Amino acid sequence: MRIGVLGFGRTGKVVVDTVLTAPDTSLEWILRWSNESVGMFATEILNAQGKRGPIFSRQNMDVNHFLMHHPVDVIIDFSSKSSVDMYGFAAKHGIKIVSAISSYDEEQLFELRRVSKHTAILHSPNITIGINVLMCIAESLQKILPHVDIEIIEEHFREKQEVSGTAVRIAHRLGLDENKHVNSIRAGGIIGKHEILFGLHDQTIRLVHESISRTTFGEGALHAAKWLMDRGAGYYTMEHALGFSRVEGQKLTPSGMIIASSS
Repeated sequence: MRIGVLGFGRTGKVVVDTVLTAPDTSLEWILRWSNESVGMFATEILNAQGKRGPIFSRQNMDVNHFLMHHPVDVIIDFSSKSSVDMYGFAAKHGIKIVSAISSYDEEQLFELRRVSKHTAILHSPNITIGINVLMCIAESLQKILPHVDIEIIEEHFREKQEVSGTAVRIAHRLGLDENKHVNSIRAGGIIGKHEILFGLHDQTIRLVHESISRTTFGEGALHAAKWLMDRGAGYYTMEHALGFSRVEGQKLTPSGMIIASSS
């Protein structure tokens, strides 16, 4: 499986390292917005053996020409929401896409859904396996306790400014107003912690997921990429890749979420 990676920041480097060490995968290239480290190889920067993962810059690039001459099977995107403009070119070349971007606006989500008619796209604001299991368990618990009070607490590193896209998605999945039920904490170097609190009259139930290492993002992204290899054009989520949702008989809501269609 030939992989190209968009983004080479803090998490992007971990994803790249995961791809480099995975069997039956080849890191063909890394594409980043800045000119930093252009011309070097990811293995040089990560102190790995060999010269693998050449680094390119998107500045002044003809994306269509680049993808034509640097073919891959899957693109893993950990860059920024603006990279969605590359997806149409990727689809043209038969490239599948794993997007771990959490900050798409409605227009970009629409573009994501449009391109998914021509290639397989798996979008997950949080690509870690554990958080997606957490969301599915939370939905089941809410069905058992439909009138319970629910609050979402998300904790991240001090520098993270925006509200966690994962927390927002959890709110949407549970039918909650993100502005009223998502509580944010910023402190130190917390990688990412999400807690869903179910409050009953005389007891509470807490579901918690915490990323101990950023390698969880690389593992999740690689799992998604491998799963996507056998899929045709369509819009998928991590729940599909983990077997929690059926691929057939589903449709997209306006917000980009997938719901089961009525039979």
